[in-house]
Amino acid sequence: MSMSTGNGWVQLRQQTRSLEAQTDTLFHTYSRFASASNIPPRPTEEETKTESQIQELLEKRENLISQLTRLLDSEALLTASALKQNNLTRHRETLLEHRHTLVRLRSSIAEARGRANLLSNVRSDIDAYRSSNPETAEADYMLDERSRIDRSHGVADSVLSQAYAVNEQFGVQREMLGNVQRRIVGAAGKVPGINGLIGRIGAKKRRDGIILGGFIAFCMLVFLYFM
Repeated sequence: MSMSTGNGWVQLRQQTRSLEAQTDTLFHTYSRFASASNIPPRPTEEETKTESQIQELLEKRENLISQLTRLLDSEALLTASALKQNNLTRHRETLLEHRHTLVRLRSSIAEARGRANLLSNVRSDIDAYRSSNPETAEADYMLDERSRIDRSHGVADSVLSQAYAVNEQFGVQREMLGNVQRRIVGAAGKVPGINGLIGRIGAKKRRDGIILGGFIAFCMLVFLYFM
């Protein structure tokens, strides 16, 4: 008798664990209906089928747990192990948790569908009002255009402000470079022989400029002559 009871317990537990895993999989599918971006105004066939399958699995699990409870109660008090009691308690807690999950997901889907329907109804009312009041629709269009223009102006003002700030920074940098250059020239003037060297470099540049200008003028004359 105990051997038959043990085999029955193992089989019932295997069925219960299998149904728990199937319930988790269906919950994953069912939860996607609540997070859908374009939830339909009425439950789809897939949504209704998934909810029915979850409900059916919960009922089957409750029946299996009842069988496990009767099987455990039929055993002698000394042979009923604490492990079996713990397993049965866990199955009951999991079933209760899954029932709460179904209620929560069902409520979330209903709220999402209600928000979507409300938004759709508001848009429909606005479109109907604009259709029956073309003057108001035109005024709303002008207000929308004015808002877009104001936003464009705001962006342009921001870009100009940034450009002015950059230009001001360039001016500060030019002034700093000018001060550095003046300091370098002043310091160079205090070193003996630097002024003469700078003068010779300037004279050489002027002489090279005169030679280059003369050469360019000669080339132009030759070109004009052969024209």
